[in-house]
Amino acid sequence: MRGLVSWRLSVSFDSRICSAANKSQVVDYFLWRQADAARCALNGWSYWMLRKNGETGENAAVILEKQSVAFKNELLFQNGINFNELPAWQRRGTGLYWEKYDKPGYNPIEGKEVVAVRRRLKVDEDLPVKDEYKEFINQFLNVGD
Repeated sequence: MRGLVSWRLSVSFDSRICSAANKSQVVDYFLWRQADAARCALNGWSYWMLRKNGETGENAAVILEKQSVAFKNELLFQNGINFNELPAWQRRGTGLYWEKYDKPGYNPIEGKEVVAVRRRLKVDEDLPVKDEYKEFINQFLNVGD
């Protein structure tokens, strides 16, 4: 089809630098960031639902101001969206981190198959929550101990 361009664009970026005195503060910071991501996601979904239903940006913001999580969930539910059933990355964000993996190879000097440990960037769209998330973050902090 001439002139038809098909593409998908999804861009979001939120990056911060923080100073933490110990590992516990790092874990607390990541727990807070995950909770903040969930709060922002619910607010965003609610805001854009109101906009889709004809509210102006200003009115949508006023309607949502100081409203409870239950109110926002109900607003979405009444419009056919169960927030808790959305993909995890849409509710909690995405994690990017290095992961190690084994890469098979061949050592021509020794004439044998070898395995090299490499690393690659992992895009994790299904991050755990609560205590599992604490353990998940701690695994990165305990490297080299």
